[in-house]
Amino acid sequence: MPLKVEKVTLRAIGPDDERFLSRLYAGTRDDILQLDWNDAQKETFLESQFQAQHKYYKEQFPTADFKIMMQGRKRIGRLYIDRRLDEIRIIDIALLPQYRGKGIGSSFMKAIIAEAEKAGLPLRIHVAQFNPALRLYKRLGFKKIGDTGVYFIMERLAAHDHAGAK
Repeated sequence: MPLKVEKVTLRAIGPDDERFLSRLYAGTRDDILQLDWNDAQKETFLESQFQAQHKYYKEQFPTADFKIMMQGRKRIGRLYIDRRLDEIRIIDIALLPQYRGKGIGSSFMKAIIAEAEKAGLPLRIHVAQFNPALRLYKRLGFKKIGDTGVYFIMERLAAHDHAGAK
């Protein structure tokens, strides 16, 4: 299902996007940027972590849609989503810092929620425990269903599942 948010579109990632994706990943890791390391150490560590994550996502979710969020011709974020028979899984959603808090992420989340509702499927996401987006996910009806120690596994059931769970 093609997702689109006003003035922001999605396109498949390509080899030319790797540098952008690495920079985007680094922008989500404020915890590393606060460490008492020099810039070269931080950059090396963040690049290795990005490469490991990117490889893991591609191996674990081979049928997923790996998309770049575009505003016009400018890359502003990523949305990785896996549509399975029994769930829709948001693997990752991230925006460059200057695009956060402008409703872009929540607009995409609402579109994905609508897709999951229409399909009658639960929507799941892994979220770092200290991610500020946790507040958004809770407002959108996600509940914590698991804890890996680093990530919360959150789920939003389709409306008919809510009724059956009462």
